Amino acid sequence: MITLLINEKKYKIDVDPEMPLLWAIRDIIGLTGTKFGCGIGSCGSCKVLIDNSDVFSCMTPVSEAVGKNIVTIEGISENLQLLQKSWSDLNVPQCGYCQPGQLITAASLLNANDNPTDTDIEEAMSGNLCRCGTYQRIKKAIHHTVELKKQSK
Repeated sequence: MITLLINEKKYKIDVDPEMPLLWAIRDIIGLTGTKFGCGIGSCGSCKVLIDNSDVFSCMTPVSEAVGKNIVTIEGISENLQLLQKSWSDLNVPQCGYCQPGQLITAASLLNANDNPTDTDIEEAMSGNLCRCGTYQRIKKAIHHTVELKKQSK
């Protein structure tokens, strides 16, 4: 048995330790907000936070997540809540498929840098593909989140 801490809840699962974390999260645990896109760590739709850093869950074996704090898009944190509000305020998503990974990556960025520049945002978000091309709205939403955080202090 393997124990994973996901969104502040412990899950005991009986899986191969080399199984991609994505499949444990989606198929075994049932948290389906994290999406399968490419399976090779190129699109970002599968991203989750592990100890506040974004990772491609399709490329991360379950064994690498044991004993760490995992946050999926279903997890609640200040950065994710404010980002979701900004996404809504600025009407960021079109099809929405990539948005869980986009939000997770943006949360990771804001965990590390509370006032990112355009360049910081572009570099951090470069591992996430959006078929609809909402990159400029995503950048604006991240800046909007920074402003919301400043207003809430």
